[in-house]
Amino acid sequence: MEELPDNAGFEEADDAEDDDEENIKADSASESGQPDRDQPGGEDAQMEEKTRISDDEEEGFRTTIPSSASVTDISGTLSMPAVTSSTTASRKPLAASSTSKGSSLSMRRSVVENQQNTLSLQPREVDAFWLQRTVSSHFPDPLVAQSKTAEAFDILTTATGHRDCENQLMALFEHSHFDLVKLLTKNREMIVWRTRLARANADDREGLINQVKEKGLEWILEDAHQTENGKREAMDVDDKGRVVNGDAEMEDSKENIPRENAPTDSLVPQEILDLDLLAFERGNHQMSNKRCKLPEGSLKKTKKGYEEIHVPAPKPKPFDVGENLIPISSLPKWARMVFSTTQNLNRVQSRVFPTAFKSDENMLLCAPTGAGKTNVAMLTMLRTFENFRDPDTGRINLDDFKIIYVAPMKALVQEQVTNFSERLGGLGIAVGELTGDRQLTKAQIVATQVIVTTPEKWDVITRKGTDRSYTSLVRLVIVDEIHLLHDERGPVIESIIARTVRHVEQTKENVRLVGLSATLPNYTDVAAFLRADPKTGLFFFDNSFRPCPLKQQYVGITEKKALKRFQMMNQVTYDKVVEEAGRNQVLVFVHSRKETAKTAKMIRDMAIENETIGKFLKEESASRAVLQEEAKSVKDRELEDLLPYGFAIHHAGMTRSDRGSVEDLFRDRHVQVLVSTATLAWGVNLPAHTVIIKGTQVYNPEKGHWVELSPQDILQMFGRAGRPQFDQTGEGIIITSHAEIQYYLSLLNQQLPIESQMISKLPDHLNAEIVLGNVRNREEAAQWLSYTYLFIRMLRAPNVYQVSKADLANDKYLRQRRVDLIHSAATVLDKCNVLKYDRRSGKFQVNELGRIAAHYYITHRSMATYNQHLKPRLGQIDLFKVFALSEEFKYIPVRESEKLELAKILERVPVPIKEGVEDPTAKINALLQAYISGLKLEGFALMADMVYVTQSAVRILRALFEVCLKRGWAQLAFMLLDMCKMVEKRQSKSMSPLWQFKHISSMEIIRRLERKDFPWERYYDLSPQELGELVGAPKLGKALYKLVHQIPKVNLQAHVQPVTRSLLRIELTITPDFQYDYEKVHGGAETFWIMVTDVDDEVVLYHDIFYIKAQYVEDDHYVTFTVPLFEPLAPVYYIYVISDRWLHSETRLPVSFKQLILPDKYPPHTELLDLQPLPTSALRSKEFEQIYRKAIKQFNPIQTQAFNHLYLSNESVFIGAPPGSGKTICAEFAILRLWSEESKSRAVYIAPNRGTCENRLEEWRSKFSNVLGGKNIVSLTGDSATDLKLLEQGDLIICTP
Repeated sequence: MEELPDNAGFEEADDAEDDDEENIKADSASESGQPDRDQPGGEDAQMEEKTRISDDEEEGFRTTIPSSASVTDISGTLSMPAVTSSTTASRKPLAASSTSKGSSLSMRRSVVENQQNTLSLQPREVDAFWLQRTVSSHFPDPLVAQSKTAEAFDILTTATGHRDCENQLMALFEHSHFDLVKLLTKNREMIVWRTRLARANADDREGLINQVKEKGLEWILEDAHQTENGKREAMDVDDKGRVVNGDAEMEDSKENIPRENAPTDSLVPQEILDLDLLAFERGNHQMSNKRCKLPEGSLKKTKKGYEEIHVPAPKPKPFDVGENLIPISSLPKWARMVFSTTQNLNRVQSRVFPTAFKSDENMLLCAPTGAGKTNVAMLTMLRTFENFRDPDTGRINLDDFKIIYVAPMKALVQEQVTNFSERLGGLGIAVGELTGDRQLTKAQIVATQVIVTTPEKWDVITRKGTDRSYTSLVRLVIVDEIHLLHDERGPVIESIIARTVRHVEQTKENVRLVGLSATLPNYTDVAAFLRADPKTGLFFFDNSFRPCPLKQQYVGITEKKALKRFQMMNQVTYDKVVEEAGRNQVLVFVHSRKETAKTAKMIRDMAIENETIGKFLKEESASRAVLQEEAKSVKDRELEDLLPYGFAIHHAGMTRSDRGSVEDLFRDRHVQVLVSTATLAWGVNLPAHTVIIKGTQVYNPEKGHWVELSPQDILQMFGRAGRPQFDQTGEGIIITSHAEIQYYLSLLNQQLPIESQMISKLPDHLNAEIVLGNVRNREEAAQWLSYTYLFIRMLRAPNVYQVSKADLANDKYLRQRRVDLIHSAATVLDKCNVLKYDRRSGKFQVNELGRIAAHYYITHRSMATYNQHLKPRLGQIDLFKVFALSEEFKYIPVRESEKLELAKILERVPVPIKEGVEDPTAKINALLQAYISGLKLEGFALMADMVYVTQSAVRILRALFEVCLKRGWAQLAFMLLDMCKMVEKRQSKSMSPLWQFKHISSMEIIRRLERKDFPWERYYDLSPQELGELVGAPKLGKALYKLVHQIPKVNLQAHVQPVTRSLLRIELTITPDFQYDYEKVHGGAETFWIMVTDVDDEVVLYHDIFYIKAQYVEDDHYVTFTVPLFEPLAPVYYIYVISDRWLHSETRLPVSFKQLILPDKYPPHTELLDLQPLPTSALRSKEFEQIYRKAIKQFNPIQTQAFNHLYLSNESVFIGAPPGSGKTICAEFAILRLWSEESKSRAVYIAPNRGTCENRLEEWRSKFSNVLGGKNIVSLTGDSATDLKLLEQGDLIICTP
C-alpha cells in the first residue's frame, strides 16, 4: 500500500494556466511602464490583482473576470480578494518635488493648471468607449462600472438642464467622485454627440452630423470627416487584413493599431480560423487541468490487472460562530406551505437565504448533489411571487410574470413538474412541462406561471422571437446543472444565457438569472458569465456539505486485451459487492438493458461458486420468504430467476409493475444488490449505501461508436450513494480504464475546470442570433460573443483556446480574436448558403434557408446538403435518400455484425432503396422506414441507431417540407408533408387511415376493411348499418362510423375577384365537417395548411397555416388572400386544405377562370376634378388653421379632392401623384384627423430613407410641437433600448421600413 501526499498528481505537469497568467501580467506591466518587482516601487506591481477586462463594444461596458486566486473559507462560501489599484509609472505627478520653499507656489499653480487641463477635452479624444474607460477608472468593480456607465450616458442624454444633469450625476457617483461629475457636465454635449457618432453605423451617421450642425455644435465634428473619409481615400483594406497605402504595402501589425482602445468596428478580419480544429477533440472530456490534488488520507493500491485509488469521505465542517439554521416560521405565512414537510432550512439554504429570498440579484449556487439546491430554486420563485403579490389582498397577479426552470433532461423535467405542482398548487400557481414530447397551447401557456423545460426547447422558443406574448413576461430564469456548459450540449445553455443577459442590458427589463451547479473549481468564471456579484451572489459549498459524505474508490483496469479487461472488470465488480454483502445494500450501474441481467447473474453465479451467496441473504431471513413470494408474480423471467437470491434488475424495458415491485423491495431492504441502467439514477430517487459504476463507456448513436459517460451521468449516479436517514457516509466506486482515472478524479474532486464548447457550434448559434435580429453585422456579432462563456474562458485560460500570450498582451480584450471567430463562422454560413455575408462591410443578410435552420435546429451543413440535392421533380425514393444524407447522421456506421439483419430489412421496406447494404445512407433510410412500418429489430446498436434517427426525423422532414414550400415546389411539398405524418403516426399512406386511432380495441376490424377494395372517400357516404355490413360485424357499425367522421374533413367554397390583371383576391369559406373529440382525439385545435397551386399542380402560388379551434368547430371560417395571375390566363387554379397531422385528410377545390373578367390592361388615372380650392378654414379648427396660415391660404387641387377622404373619414387611402404635388400635406390631413378624434393616439410615418426622416422630423417639430398641448415628434434610431423609450414617449413616430 502506498500513501499519497496531499498534492499527489497522477501525471507530471506544471500548473500551466497559472504560469501563463503570470507571464501575461508581466508582459502587460512592462509595456505600460510599470516598475519591475526587482526595481524600486515594485511592491505596487506585486499587489496588482490578476484580472481580465472585457469590453462590450456597442454598449461601452467593462466586465472584470475575477482571478482564480480566490480562496474558499472554512464555511464553504467564497472569500474574494480585495481589489487593489496599482500606481503605474507612466502616470505623471502633479508637480516635481523640490527642496526650495519658493517652489510651493509654482506647485500650487501647476496643480490648478493640471486640474483645469483634466476638465478640458478635445473632440478627437472622445470615442465610443471613452465614457466606459473613464467610469471604470473610478469604479474597479465591473458590475458597478457597467451599470453606472449606462446610467451616466442616459443622464447626459436626457437631463433637461446643466443643474439637473449635475444633480443627477452627483446622486449617481456620490461626492467622492466630484471631479468626474465636473468633467462630464462641462463636456456634456461633446461626450453625448461624439459617443453617438462613434457608435452609429454609416446609414445613421449622416443624420447625426446634420443634427449636430443644426444645434450649432460644428466644433464637435472636428476631425470627424478627416478620420472617416481621409483614411478611406488614402487606404484600402484587402481580404487578408493588410493596409495598402499608395504603392507601398505594410502589414496591419500590432504597432499600427492601439488594440487596447480600438472598438471592434475599426478592426477587419485578419484570418479565417478553422473552427473544427479549434473545437475540443474530446468534447466534454476535455481536461485543461494537468494535475489533480487529492485530499489528505488518499491511498493508492496496485494489484494485478488494476489499480485502486481511495479518497476518504470529507469531514463535515462545524458551524461558524453565530451560524444558525433558518426556521420555516421566519418565512411569510403565505410561503410556509411550500416547505410543509420540514421545520428548518438546511445549512446551504440558510446561508443563501438573504440573497435567494430577500433580493432580486443574479446568483450562482455550487453545491454537491443532495445539498438542497431545488429548495434554493424554490426560494427564488417565492421571491418572484412576492414581487407580484398584493400585500393588502394577498393575491398574486398571475398574469404579470413567468418563471422558466431549465432542466437538462426530460426525466428531470417531469420530476420537477410533479414536485413543483404539489408544492405550489396551494398558492394557485400552475406548473407546465414544455419539451419535445409535450407541447403547450397558447391558452395553456397563458394560464401557466412556472414553465419547466429543456435547454434545447427554450432555445428554440427564444430563437423564433415572433411571439413575445409570454417570453416578455419572464422575470426569473433558473438553469439547473449549469456545469453542463462543459458538456456537448453546453453551447445551448451558453446561448440562452447570453441572449437573456444581452436582452436585459438592451431593454432594461428585470430578468433574474439563477444558476444551480455541482461543485466546480472555476466557479468565479461561471458567476461572471451569469453577471452574479462575486460578493453577494456567488455561493460555493464543497463536498463536506453533502448530507451524507462520500467515500470514493477509483479502479483503473490496466489489462490491454479486451477479453481480459472484461473478465477483470467482472471480478472487481464481484469483489466490491461481496465486501458490502450482508452489511449494506449495493446499487450497480451498467449501460445496457441486457447487461443488467448478465451482471446480476455473474455476481450471483460467482457467489455460489465461491460459497459467499449466504452473505447476501441468510437462510432464516424474513426477506427470503418475501422475495420468493414476489418472484411468482413478476413477468420478467430473468428477474424471477434472480429475486430469490436477493438480487434484482431494473431498466426501462421492464413493465411498470415489475419496476415498481423492484423499487419497493429495494426501498424496504429486501433486495441487497440491484443492477440497473442509468434510468434509475435520473428518474427514481432510490439511494443505496454503495454505488458501483461498472464501466464508463456507452454507445453514442450520434457519434456512431462507444464514448465515455458524460460528467452529468457520473455525478447523478454518485448522487444515489448514501442514505442520510440510515448512513453516516456513502461510498461510490467507479470501475474504468486506467487511462480515464485522471479525468474522473478531477471531475469528482472539484478540479476539472468547466470549459466552453461554443466554438464547435458557433456557426449555428451565430445564425440563430442573426435570424432573431439580435445581430446584423460583424461588429454586433463580435459584441454578442463578449456575452458568452467562451469569451470569459478565452481571457482566463487563453492557452486552452489556442490564444497566444502575445495576442493577449497586445489585445487584452481579444477584440481581434472575436472578429476573426465571427468572420470564420460567417464565412462558413455563407458557403453553405444559409446567409449572405458581405466580407467588406461585415453586414449579414438572412435568407429562408437560415430561418428554417434556426427554427428547426438544423445544422448549417445539413442545409447545404439539402440545397444541393433538392430538385423540383424528385420522387419519394430520392427524398428518403436526401433525408439520409443529413449531417446529423454522418457518424452512423454500418457494422459487420449488422449487415445480415440490414439486408433483410432492405428487402421488407415499402419504398425501394437503391444503395447497397455497405452504404450508411441505406442503413439510415432503412431504419426510418422500419420505424414507420413497425418492423422489429434485434441488434442493440441497431435499435439505438433507429431511436436516434427517428428522434430527429420529424424535425428534419418538417424543415425539408418548409424548404420546398418556400420554393413553391408543390409535389415535393405534398410528399414531404405526408412523410412527416407517416413518421409521427408510424404508418405508411397505403395503410387504412383508421390505424391513426391508437386506442381502438379491435384491430382485426381494420384489417378486414383493408382487405376490401373500397376507396376511402366513399366511407363518408356510408351509414353506420352499411359500415357494419361492410366488415361483417353489424354491432360495430356505430363505432366505425364515429371513427370515420372523427378524421378531420372540411368543405370549401371560394369567391374570386380580380384586383388587377396580375392579382386575384380569393375569399375562401371553410366549413368543418367532422366530429370533434376534445379529450381523446383532437385536443384544443386542429391545424391545416392552405395551399393554392397552378393548373399543373407544380407551383405553390400561395400557402398559409390555419387553425380550427374546438369552440368554433360548428362555425364557418373565412379566409381572404391574394394570388398572382399570369398572362396568358390559366383555365384553373387548385385550392388545397390539408391537415397538418392526419393522413388522408385533405380537400381539393378547383377554381375555374372561364367566367373571370379582368380589368382593362391600362386603366386611366383618377380624373382631377375642377373643384374650388379649399381654404385652410375647412380644417374647422383655429389651432389647425394656425399651422398653415403663414405658408398657404388654400389647398391645391389634389389636396382639395382628397380632403374629405383623409380628414373627414377613417377609410384607407392610396395617393399616387408626381413629386411636388403636396402629398406631405395630404399625410398631415390624416394625422390631424387622428389627433382631433383621439388626442393621445400615436401615428407612424414611414419614409424611404434616413434623409427624408430627418427632413420630416425638422419640419413637423416646428409645425406640431405646440399643437393640442404639445406633440412629441420622434425619429427611431435603430438602437432597441432607445427606440423602446421613444415609442413610449412619441405621439408621431418617424422611421424607415
